[in-house]
Amino acid sequence: MYHTTGYIVDILTLPSLEEQQEIVRRVEKLFALADSLETKYKKAIQRVEKIEQSILAKAFRGELADPDPNDEPAAELLNRILEEKAKLESGKEPRSKLSSTAL
Repeated sequence: MYHTTGYIVDILTLPSLEEQQEIVRRVEKLFALADSLETKYKKAIQRVEKIEQSILAKAFRGELADPDPNDEPAAELLNRILEEKAKLESGKEPRSKLSSTAL
């Protein structure tokens, strides 16, 4: 087809109307696929975030592994830690904020 714009002669061959309609159909199908993939992606991200939160919650509750029968109970461990801390604090000498040897 030749179209005259007044200054330039444009030479452009357009596909047939049937081909144009097929191109539009395919492009619309691809856009629909892209929208579907985006929706699935967003849902998957939400599921991953929920799973991460669930795993962290289970980890803090100690539900991810079976307890080791050789481990001491948490209460005993805490008491032992507190006793050690008390021993260390009772044996400490007060420290000055700035040591004269540090200068």
